[in-house]
Amino acid sequence: MRILLGEDDPLIGNGLQQGLQTAGFAVDWTTDGDAAALALNTTSYGLVLLDLGLPKQDGLTLLARLRARNVDTPVIIITARDAVPERVAGLDGGADDYIVKPFALDELLARMRVVHRRQAGRAKSTLQVGALRLEPAQHRLWLHDDEISVTSREFALLVELMHYPAVIVSREQLEERLYGWNEEIESNAIQVHVHNLRRKLGAGAIRTVRGVGYQIGEIA
Repeated sequence: MRILLGEDDPLIGNGLQQGLQTAGFAVDWTTDGDAAALALNTTSYGLVLLDLGLPKQDGLTLLARLRARNVDTPVIIITARDAVPERVAGLDGGADDYIVKPFALDELLARMRVVHRRQAGRAKSTLQVGALRLEPAQHRLWLHDDEISVTSREFALLVELMHYPAVIVSREQLEERLYGWNEEIESNAIQVHVHNLRRKLGAGAIRTVRGVGYQIGEIA
């Protein structure tokens, strides 16, 4: 999943970016509200982590403008403002969740998983298609009863395909969701990841729909 991080504190922003990338996310980090708004106008994100105290355009204003355009990208507010009225204003303004600094990265990751599965209409975090089972919280993958070792990028690709198994996802969409601004993408990167996953999971694990993209396969 590709995430937009709006955070003006360099220490917090750098720590969050590194922690989220280690957890397998692509992260674009902006340090003011105008830059965050521009990013949201030009790039599709799976989730936004938004500080309320951003310079140039504060988080609540940015959130209100986002929702006024009927953009339903999930937003988690991350802020040091812990007063109840501010929490209520953020949630009533369209945020999906609210977490107060300082917080543990594990708690933020758990909240992100909750928001993501709520958006997908699922009660459980585990993703399963046929005999293939993926556990995002533990970053583990099983085929039947055998645990399969995959790279973080291969895992992220499977998450994208397994969240909506009926949907065909294009190569361009996968590149956009798996890579951030400062990451170089080889022209055949997605094809290489798909090839490696088929080698580990079986040729039918991922279907290629010629001229359209990729779809998770039914693995019996």
